[in-house]
Parts: sequence; C-alpha cells; structure tokens
Amino acid sequence: MEDLYEILGVPKNASQAEIKKAYRELVKKYHPDTHPGDKQVEEKFKKVNAAYTVLNDPEKRARYDQFGTTGPGGQGGNPFGGFGGMDLGDLFGDLFGGGFGGFGGFGGSSRRNPNAPQRGRDIETIIHITLLEAMKGVTRDVEFTKSENCPHCNGTGAKPGTKPETCPHCHGQGQVRQTQSTMFGQFVTVTTCPECRGTGKIIKDKCDECSGTGRVRKKHTRGVKIPAGVASNVRLVIHGAGEDGINGGDSGDLYLVIDVEVDPRFERQGADLHTSLVLTYPQAVLGAETKIKTLDGTEESITVPAGTSHGQVLKLKGKGMPKMNARSKASGDLYAHVYVDIPTKLTDKQRELIKALAEEMQAPVNDSEPGFFDKFRNLFK
Repeated sequence: MEDLYEILGVPKNASQAEIKKAYRELVKKYHPDTHPGDKQVEEKFKKVNAAYTVLNDPEKRARYDQFGTTGPGGQGGNPFGGFGGMDLGDLFGDLFGGGFGGFGGFGGSSRRNPNAPQRGRDIETIIHITLLEAMKGVTRDVEFTKSENCPHCNGTGAKPGTKPETCPHCHGQGQVRQTQSTMFGQFVTVTTCPECRGTGKIIKDKCDECSGTGRVRKKHTRGVKIPAGVASNVRLVIHGAGEDGINGGDSGDLYLVIDVEVDPRFERQGADLHTSLVLTYPQAVLGAETKIKTLDGTEESITVPAGTSHGQVLKLKGKGMPKMNARSKASGDLYAHVYVDIPTKLTDKQRELIKALAEEMQAPVNDSEPGFFDKFRNLFK
C-alpha cells in the first residue's frame, strides 16, 4: 500500500495547513474535468482524495501513523476503499468558490433573489455640435427614450387592484434545482424557472398599459449644458437619468457622447487650432502686418517676418480652444500655416516688373509670352 504522505508529497511531520495546501494543488492538477477520459489521472485523483480524507482527520491520521491503517486497533480500514467521510464541501468550496453550482450539498450556488432591488440600465445618446459651439460651450435639448416603471400599475405588471402571486413551481426563488448523483458526489444544476422566467412571481391579471411587464418606453427631452472646450468622444454623465430601477433599485445613468463636426477652415489638435494664411509673394519676401480670422469670427493682427517661406507656421498664443476642466481660463494656440499664393494670371505691367526682378536676381525665366510693348508694336506691323 502506498504511503499517504508520499501521495500528497508532504513529510510525516507536516502541519494540517501544509497538508491542506498540498491537497489543493494536487486536486487542481489531477481533477478529471481537466483530463477527460484519462483513467490514470482519475485513479491518481481518487488516491489524492483518499489520502487527504485520512490525513486531514486528526483521529484517522493518528491511527494511520501508529498502525499504518485507519481501522480500529490497526485492523482493516483501507484508506483507498472510497471517499469515506471526505469533506467535499471544503475541497470544492475552497478551490472553486461554489462554481460547480452545488456539489454533494456543499458550496451551494449563488442564487440571486429575483425580488431584490436591481439598478436600472445606463443609456447613451450622441450629441452633434459645431466646432464653434465646442469652443464657447452650449446648452442643448437632448431627446432620448428609456424604460421606466409603468405608472398605471406602479411597476408590478398586475392590473390595479390585484397583485402578483408567488410562483408555485419555484416557490418565489426564480430558479429550480435538479440533483444528479455521480461517483464524486451529487451535482446540483440550477436553472431559471420556466414558469415565471426567473421573476419568482406569476401575474394572472396583467396590466393593460404595460401588458404585465411593469415597464413602459417613454421619450424624454432634457436640457444639457455642454462645457467649453469639449472634444469628440467625450462622455458626459447625468446620474440617475437612465432607466428606472426594478423592485425599488436605483436608476441608471444617462451618458452623452459628444460628436464635434469638422470645420473646413480649422483643424483641431487637442486645444490647439490650425488654419491657413495666404500671402502674396511680396508679403512673404518683405514681411507684412496682416489680419487673420479666428474661429469665433474676429480678426487678429499677425506679423509676417520678412523672408517667410511657403509652409512656415506662425503662432497666435491663446487663440485656440479653451482647455476643458482647466483651473484657470487657459486656452490653446492658433497656428497659421503660410501659403504663398503664386498668381497664374498677370497684367503686362506685373509681368515686366517680375522680368526685371528676375534679371536683377540673375534668375533665368521662360519669357515666351510677349510683353505689353511687344503686343503694341505688333499692332502696326
């Protein structure tokens, strides 16, 4: 006969805590559910449980240590003859937290009380706003539809003057239990009651307004203040504005998802805004004081340094979006991306001036198109 201590892999002077720890690890390793069809693992599992049955019981352990068996006076008592008095509840209750839905009367299934208060569901809706509204903040009326307790029956689902009755099939538990005996004990399967569908109640006379559900769908309109600086995909929450709770539970929340529309004039990056600034060639070369429109429509002066190149970026500090939830009234910046406008059509005078500039700068140009004076002379040929 194998040594029980060797089966559990513990020394003979092991404490009860050490025995229990080793036992748990071996049960996890050799549990038949994780090795379906493996007879060797199943046999090992039986031996581990039988060894633990003896060594976990101080009286049986003392007899085993003295006589090498668990029978009275050292006679008989084969520890591998079955599970004996093993506490399966201790095993599976500790290892699996009752996750087997009840086993041999232990652990038990976590049964939810169908009549306990339940929190209402959260609901979500999208609010579309312009970039300018996001900059300034705006108050909008938001429409949404939610489930709430039927005012006609106060959420009971029963016709006024009547009330729901306790389900006779599950006795108000909302669940039914079926027990099946196996070699490891008794498996208890818990399912939703088919008669009351888990509510624990039967409604014989249903409310005409909600058809016995206790709930109705209603449309609501609510004014919502959207803070300045809000960005797309920000979720604002209004606590308690969601669906009504059940059995007196708290209401859910209303989430507002912000969608900021694209503005063709400005690109947003965080709290900063980016726009374009169109300059003429002389302005870019010689520098200038010019105006640029901000998002709110005002014009701001901007200094263009001499020698500004195409694609260069100029900054107006604090002219971007307000920073949401900032302690101070801080704002991002406005970045102006310079675009040097190259004209495609020139007057004769402009062409002659540019030609003269090209000659001065010794820059070869394509001069195939006749100038004003050439055109004038051609009239008299």
